Parts: sequence; structure tokens; C-alpha cells
Amino acid sequence: MSDIFKNLPLLRKDKKEMIELMLREEYGILPAAPFSVTAETEKTDKSFCAGKAPLKRIKLCCQAEWGEFSFPVYFVCPRSDDKIPCFIHINFRDLIPDRYQPTEELVDNGYATLTFCYEDISSDNADFTDGLAGIVYKDGKRDSHQCGKIGLWAWAAMAVMNYAMSLRELDSERISVVGHSRLGKTALLAGALDERFFCAFSNDSGCGGAALSRGKTGETVAKIVERFPYWFCENFKKYADREDSLPFDQHWLIAANAPHRVYVASAVEDTWAHPENEYLSCVAASPCFESAGLEGLVTSDATPKLGKAYHTGYIGYHMRDGVHYLSRKDWHYYLRFLSESGS
Repeated sequence: MSDIFKNLPLLRKDKKEMIELMLREEYGILPAAPFSVTAETEKTDKSFCAGKAPLKRIKLCCQAEWGEFSFPVYFVCPRSDDKIPCFIHINFRDLIPDRYQPTEELVDNGYATLTFCYEDISSDNADFTDGLAGIVYKDGKRDSHQCGKIGLWAWAAMAVMNYAMSLRELDSERISVVGHSRLGKTALLAGALDERFFCAFSNDSGCGGAALSRGKTGETVAKIVERFPYWFCENFKKYADREDSLPFDQHWLIAANAPHRVYVASAVEDTWAHPENEYLSCVAASPCFESAGLEGLVTSDATPKLGKAYHTGYIGYHMRDGVHYLSRKDWHYYLRFLSESGS
């Protein structure tokens, strides 16, 4: 299907081995998981969505071996006697609704949302003294193998998952994580590390996310570690302009989401993310699902087709029109995929 496949590192049979290598060389080792996650409801808007789904602002308190960290989470859940599926949305803002989250539309489709703003975890810059970073990294210093900001944001998504699993109104087997751009990278990492998720949705995640690094145009490893070195561990810098020396590629991250579902979304004008390499990464990850008796990306197309939904297997994909954005059209694809997956 593509010459890129000739140079891709083979998938490993041991998922743990793949994850350990990606953490050591790209994302970094995450802080220890919390041994306790408790919640305090700070505010409730009972009239939200015309009373169909109250909006709660919750303070989530996480206790771990390294200390304690708290952050706000927004919970919207439609009133129902049935168990409700849920999206954990890692967002750029703490607005509900938001231009990246059509909350009432999700409610009308029977979904709850647990949303947090990524900068409430740690700032999107090289400062490792604030938020969670300031607690786990003493004096703001980290070792070469310790995680950057993507790892910290993924840690928070998994902490929210701990809380979600305690909510009786939610269907614990239908909780998915979603993020856009750098937070799409985060969603894929959280999905790879936490098998409790039903699906990890990655929207326009590009370099360091869904897109293969080998043969990539737009944003490359060299460009991303120059502009955003703090997203990754220090070890990742050595692969700048040396993508062929990577002992893995991003199809490993998609494959590591097995055995649960994973979804990659692209935009045709988002050439910085390189839609073709996002699609080919899904193709290359499929054998890992197939070895577990699951269908991966079901396709015979050499390149992604605009507007076509690839929804048959455990790896979903679409490429929509437009630019780098998390749109309602993307959400509609996600809802359709979940519906076709029996959610």
C-alpha cells in the first residue's frame, strides 16, 4: 500500500514492551497513579440544557505516593433511568458548552461528558513548577526519562476515569476519552495506558500522535521538539531529523490501544498533521488487533477517501473537509461509530 511500510519497525507481541519503549524514548514515565480519587461538588446548575442534564463543577482530589493534587472537572449527565455512556473530554478551555464540545447535542444523543481543561493540570509551556508538574518534579527539574506535559495530561484523564468508574449513573463499560491536536496525542496515550476506556478518540493529532513519523510532511519530529520540547521526555530530542532511527513509530501507539477501540480523525486541509500518515498508521497498527482476533482498520483504500467513514473494525477513521479543528461533524462521526459499535 505504501513504501513507508517497508521501513516501519515491526509491532511487538508484548504490548507492555511496546509501551515501555515509547515511554522511555518519547513520552516519558508518568507519575505514579493515585491510590485515592475523591470528589467534592462545588457548584450545580440544575437548569442547564433546559433541565435535561444538570451541570456540576467538581473538585477532584487525587492522593498518590508523591503527594496530593486537585483539579476541576465539569460533569453533565442526562436524566435517565438507564446507564449512560460518557466522553471524558480533555479540552483547551473550561467552557461548557465550548466550540470543541457541543454539550447539549451530546446530551440529546444520550451521552454524558466529564470535561477538564488541560492547563488546570499543568501549563502548556516549559514551566515544570506549576500544577501537577510542580508537585511531582521538585524544583521544576525532571530526569531525561520522566514525562513531559502530554504525560501529565494523560495522567489526569486516567484519574478522571477513576472517578467515572465510581458514578452509578454511568455505564462503566462505555466510557471513552477524546482530545484534539496535542490533546489528541494525549487521548491516544491515555488509551494505550488504560484498558478501561471503551474507545480513545484522537482528532487531528499529527506528529507525536496518530501520524507516522517516517516520511512525514508538515510537522516533523525536529520541528515539534524545537517548538514544544516540554510535551515529551528529553530523550525524544535525539530523533530530530533522525526518524528512521526511531525504534518504533506511531502505529505502535495506536496498536497499544488494543484490545479496546481507537479512532483517528483527520482534516483534508490539515497538512501540518499529514492526514495520509495518520491513515497509514491505522493500517499499520491493524495486525496487533487482528492477532487478538479483532478487526483493525477495515479498508482496501491506499489513501484515505474524503468523507468516507471507516467504521467496521476496532480502529475507526474518517477524513473530513476543512482545517485543523474539532468540529460537530467530527462528533457526529464519533457518535455514529459508537452506535455501530453497540454503544
